[in-house]
Formats: sequence, structure tokens, C-alpha cells
Amino acid sequence: MSEDIKCRMISKGKENGKTLVTKDPISFLGGVDPKTGIVIDKKHELYDQCITDKILVIPSGKGSTVGSYVIYQMIKNNTAPKAIICQKAEPIIAIGAIISKIPMVDNPEIDIVNTLENDMEITVDADNSLITLN
Repeated sequence: MSEDIKCRMISKGKENGKTLVTKDPISFLGGVDPKTGIVIDKKHELYDQCITDKILVIPSGKGSTVGSYVIYQMIKNNTAPKAIICQKAEPIIAIGAIISKIPMVDNPEIDIVNTLENDMEITVDADNSLITLN
């Protein structure tokens, strides 16, 4: 049985896949290698894990405005996440998702980073402001 969670659309699109969840905000500039999609920030909870083709679930982003371009680089390198869910979006990741055409939502009606677990199969339907737990 599936469960729908209402949210807010940041960047349009629809994707399904497996989750990669962290309680740590993420910086794409210096925190993620755009060539490999691997988290390289040694202090981050996801250190040494690959975000490529995952539904990335994060509380928020952080860091330099260049992070938006890093996300765009990841699309060009085929190393980007399939979709991004933020508890609360901030401009850096939002702009990166929009210019890269990565579906992104925020403001889910539940505490998403403390509810979802890694490797859950979900659908992010930003166009309809829904997250579906499959």
C-alpha cells in the first residue's frame, strides 16, 4: 500500500527511485565530487557514499553559491541525484535543481529526514506536490 505526502514543488518533474537520507545539510561545492557523485566531505554523515541516481533526502543545503553550478556539472557528468527532497529548501540547491531540471520538493507535511530510511522506493512528483512511498 502506498502513502502520499504533500509537499511544495521547487523544480518540476517526476522521478522514482531509492532514497539516500541524511540529517546533515549538504554542500555541493567541496562536499560532493561532481565527476563521481561521491560525497567527499569527511565530516558528513554520507561521506564516501554515492548520490548518483538516488532520491537525495536532506534537511537543507549549505555553502557557496557555486554549489548550484556543481549540481549542473553533475547532470552533464551523469552523476546527479534523480530527485531532491529538502525539509526546507534554500536558494543554492533550488537554483541548481531548476537549471539542471532535477525534480525537487520541500516543506513536506512530515519530518522527512527522521521518517524515511535509506533504500526506500519512493516517487517524487513535484508537478503535483507529492511524495509517494511505494
